[in-house]
Amino acid sequence: MPLRRFVLLLAAMALALSGCGVNAIPSYEEQAKAAWSQVLNQYQRRAELIPNLVETVKAAASHERETLEAVVNARAKATQPVSADILTNPEAMRQFQQNQGELTSALSRLMVIVEQYPNLKANENFLRLQDQLEGTENRISVARRDYIDAVRQYNTELKTFPGRWWAALLYPDAKEMAQFQVEEATTEVPKVDFGTAN
Repeated sequence: MPLRRFVLLLAAMALALSGCGVNAIPSYEEQAKAAWSQVLNQYQRRAELIPNLVETVKAAASHERETLEAVVNARAKATQPVSADILTNPEAMRQFQQNQGELTSALSRLMVIVEQYPNLKANENFLRLQDQLEGTENRISVARRDYIDAVRQYNTELKTFPGRWWAALLYPDAKEMAQFQVEEATTEVPKVDFGTAN
């Protein structure tokens, strides 16, 4: 009989522990890692579109070599292997973001140049690539948003009760994850100067 009571008590304790957040930290960590994988997938999708885009533009606007090289070089930096500790290393995350931002900027400059070439804007292959690139940029935004939310939930669990206790007791290696930071340049208000009419 005492063995049966012990087993029932153990089962009741396990049930109580499962209901009070003991598994929240690893669950939230896995959600954040999955969200990060989706961010990487979308950035990889964008990187795979770029060679075809560059070749299409090169055929129609060969003298825009400097801009095309900037896109190729930015793509090379953006597709470098990421640090294994990127999720818990703010500096590695900052470098990753900087590389991706440089690629976004180079692509933006390329799209501005494309406006000068009506034959390129009418090229069916280019239009298809442009649509795919725009769709991928939207997917990147969604994936980043989902990652930010998953990391917020995980980091909050590490800082609040009872997650803080569970982290100290059961998950001492759990570290806060790095977030995406908004570049200062994107938060600056642009200056508008219409000049004076003479």
